[in-house]
Amino acid sequence: MGDWSFLGNILEEVNEHSTVIGRVWLTVLFIFRILILGTAAEFVWGDEQSDYVCNTQQPGCENVCYDEAFPISHIRLWVLQIIFVSTPSLVYVGHAVHYVHMEEKRKEREEAELEGTLLRTYICHIIFKTLFEVGFVVGQYFLYGFRILPLYQCSRWPCPNTVDCFVSRPTEKTVFIIFMLAVACVSLFLNFVEISHLGLKKIRFVFRKPPPQTQGGQGSEGQNKLVFYKTAFFVLFLSIYLKGNKKKKGYFQQDLYRTRGGYYLTKM
Repeated sequence: MGDWSFLGNILEEVNEHSTVIGRVWLTVLFIFRILILGTAAEFVWGDEQSDYVCNTQQPGCENVCYDEAFPISHIRLWVLQIIFVSTPSLVYVGHAVHYVHMEEKRKEREEAELEGTLLRTYICHIIFKTLFEVGFVVGQYFLYGFRILPLYQCSRWPCPNTVDCFVSRPTEKTVFIIFMLAVACVSLFLNFVEISHLGLKKIRFVFRKPPPQTQGGQGSEGQNKLVFYKTAFFVLFLSIYLKGNKKKKGYFQQDLYRTRGGYYLTKM
């Protein structure tokens, strides 16, 4: 197997910008896929073509029968699966690092929260991981199923007739296939749990009662508006009151003039 250190170093950055469930997913990817694939699985499939024996002496028959039985090696398929499943995480961490860098320049922040654009990118990368995971599992099933049979009958050209071919270590290879399938199912389960967790968290945030704002920001602006409306109402009420008193005073003076026989009017 090749050197996995480069992929491991990049995925460490993903770990810094993931949720708790995302970190568990990375643990499953490292321990149950990369390490086991790089150690045990290579020895099990190392002799797959050399020990693939058919009961014929026809030149080229074993090669075409092996190609028909295994269109692509299990190890190479799993390597492609790891690369494709990890690619959305690498795209996300690139976006997250850029987002945090821009936020630090604009607001001098040290940490980035999973909200807004970053949250949407995180959800999209989980969806693509799930799609790639399902695609590779379905592809593996249609290529050679989830079980390696010890006997494979082949009738392709240039074989003279139907020949019997025998696979080495069929039981051990079947165990590894089932194990990798179980790891893929665990990965899918973690993806669904993480999406559900983020969805419920977003729903709780939307329906949560906003805290009372009494200091700064919108709270101060609301208090200023309230004081303004109270002052305007008081001034309006005072003007109406004074205007009413003025009218009453005029009516009183007119009555006084009538009771005194227009004395003041005649005098004036």
